[in-house]
Amino acid sequence: MISEAATLTRPIGVLVVDDDPLVRSGIRTILATDPGVHLHGEAGDGREAIRMVERTRPDVVLMDIRMPILDGIEATREIRQLPSPPEVIALTTFSVDDYVLAVLRAGASGFLLKDTHPREIIEAIKTIHRGNALIDPAVTRQLIDHITASPDGKERASAGARIAALTATEQSVLARIASGESNADIAAGLRMSESAVKAHINRMYPRLGVQNRVQAAILAHDAGRQPPHPRVGHAD
Repeated sequence: MISEAATLTRPIGVLVVDDDPLVRSGIRTILATDPGVHLHGEAGDGREAIRMVERTRPDVVLMDIRMPILDGIEATREIRQLPSPPEVIALTTFSVDDYVLAVLRAGASGFLLKDTHPREIIEAIKTIHRGNALIDPAVTRQLIDHITASPDGKERASAGARIAALTATEQSVLARIASGESNADIAAGLRMSESAVKAHINRMYPRLGVQNRVQAAILAHDAGRQPPHPRVGHAD
């Protein structure tokens, strides 16, 4: 997670990845409106994006999903496996579908629709850079419905086994992550400090085989641990 102090000392470096030059131009214009972000570069396909990440070391990647040569799903997976990888925000035109779910499973910290208001794109970059998860509120309910219906028996068993290895407290924290609660909400609900919540989360991730809150929430849903009315969305 990047500290607030760090975000104040330098602009957030952003790599824009999309096979459409017009989309890249539009995002370039949006980024130029805020001194808190800086365009590190552009790429027109996933393979080029990986090379650009290795060369320019951006903080955040705005990643199109459907591209030639290497799509955004595989590019996200490879980028997130690099040492000290940037956060990835998927950009999509298609709302919720299997591609969106796949890119979240691959390690994206969230996604936005391409028609998102420019100001919200800037805020999303800053949200992700602070270490938070983000899913476009307009499609949250659709995503949860899709996730709930998606796992087969093998996926559910695998997810359940990983969660069963957690302590009771860690399982409680995970269930609240899956419901979309912030660290502050989790701390209040479980009567512990926010630093203790963060410590539990940091220990859980490698044991669950996940990299971020979105993947943790998906795993919980795969295992059937979702609350009656989940609220995946912005989180600390």
